[in-house]
Amino acid sequence: MSTIKLQGMKFHSLHGALPVESIIGNDFVVNISMDADTTKAETTDDLNGTINYAEVYDLVKAEMAIPSKLIEHVAYRIRKSLIEHFPEIEKLEVEVQKQRPPVNGEVTYASITLNYERNI
Repeated sequence: MSTIKLQGMKFHSLHGALPVESIIGNDFVVNISMDADTTKAETTDDLNGTINYAEVYDLVKAEMAIPSKLIEHVAYRIRKSLIEHFPEIEKLEVEVQKQRPPVNGEVTYASITLNYERNI
């Protein structure tokens, strides 16, 4: 079992519960961690034996382009998309960070982390 990570994927998206957020948007960071069997790729040097992280990025980018009020919903859609496209994922962690959330004070980011573990 191996862990494949894509960390620090940055997007400007129109997510937020406040009306202004759906107009001007905000900056978001997405972090993905996936556990899968990569033995075939390790022994054959063949991309088909692993999870193609370029495809993972494209799936995340597509979900980030769909406006949502809540980052929980965004993370759920990302998790769902990855599980559907990569059934070999055994464990998955999706973190969505909203940079500088609109609160009455200074906050670097607010985040949600969703997990998935395939029932074996």
